Amino acid sequence: MIVRIDELSDIPIYLQLRNQIVMGISSGELEAGEKLPTVRDLALEMGINTMTVSKAYQLLKTEGYIMTDRKNGARIRNEIKKEAYISDANKTELKRIVSEARISGVEKQELLSLVEKYWEGGRD
Repeated sequence: MIVRIDELSDIPIYLQLRNQIVMGISSGELEAGEKLPTVRDLALEMGINTMTVSKAYQLLKTEGYIMTDRKNGARIRNEIKKEAYISDANKTELKRIVSEARISGVEKQELLSLVEKYWEGGRD
């Protein structure tokens, strides 16, 4: 999986990293049980601080997407808890996206088509 960080974004780097790993899991690009790079290796590869990668991994662990241990490092969980609800934070983010699309003149069907594409695992 190739991780791309936008250093000019308002989104903190650890959240960008977290989000891309979640998208990788969702799309199947990252499979259950797959080993993630060590904190040190990923930080070196991306040219970011190890604490940034560690913070992203800790968040992913807390959210139940990955498991970590000293012997085997970080891996995608074999069983990710399916809660079948959208968090309030995600509802707020979705509302923001829909609002910006509406203001920008994006047609409702175009937005729904994008949702369908991403639901099916499509990428840009």
